[in-house]
Amino acid sequence: MSATMAALNLPRVIGHRGAADAAPENTLESFAEAKRQGAAWVEFDAKLTADNAVILLHDDTVDRTSNGRGPAAQKSLADLKALDAGAWFGPSWAGARIPTLAETMSELARLDLGCNIEIKPCPGRDRETARGIVAELRRIWGGNLPAGDGQGGRLPLISSFAYESLLETREIAPDLPLGLLLEDDPADWRQRAERIGAVSIHCWDQKLTAGWAHDIKAAGYGLLVYTVNDVDLARRLFGWGVDAVFTDAPARLLAGLG
Repeated sequence: MSATMAALNLPRVIGHRGAADAAPENTLESFAEAKRQGAAWVEFDAKLTADNAVILLHDDTVDRTSNGRGPAAQKSLADLKALDAGAWFGPSWAGARIPTLAETMSELARLDLGCNIEIKPCPGRDRETARGIVAELRRIWGGNLPAGDGQGGRLPLISSFAYESLLETREIAPDLPLGLLLEDDPADWRQRAERIGAVSIHCWDQKLTAGWAHDIKAAGYGLLVYTVNDVDLARRLFGWGVDAVFTDAPARLLAGLG
């Protein structure tokens, strides 16, 4: 594990979009639930609104996770803040809102949670979204990215499937630790990781093999796997040298792993 990866002090279990099995994903309520379940870190998705605010949302549209309709990239922050982002998950979550990155970082500091920010750009906004997220982090931190610790005492790990977003982040914020998100096993994964100076590779549990895991670790990268909700699978992955897993159910994995 590289010195930068070690400095992150990643836990073995990271809450996926908070605690997505138990609360509406990518909401402040989901992060509080992840903390209640014992998580020390959470992962979430960040993208830009039509007026370039940074908000948390996984999909390109708001249809699945709110009472709204249409592409997020065509809606202002005010439009998105008017939506209910909790009732779709269950009546007890009605009134939850789509949070901004600033609101999220403040809440994570209050909860003492570390985070993995996944850059999730809307189509055609890969570099623009990276610039917006870095600018917002700088604003939150008073103008400069910290050399080690961020708000709440932890520097976020930045990851993305959007390679252009990672290239842009590396260019404008060279001190931010980057994770390369992969779905398949591309032949050039090492070259891609080297080009962005990645500290970690994030793999899909359906595609990772023991051999590939060995190669990633032998190359000096941290290895994170998504999305693992089964304790036996988590045990097998840790046996392969995996450093951390993302899960929708932190309490289940933490209890099962002991």
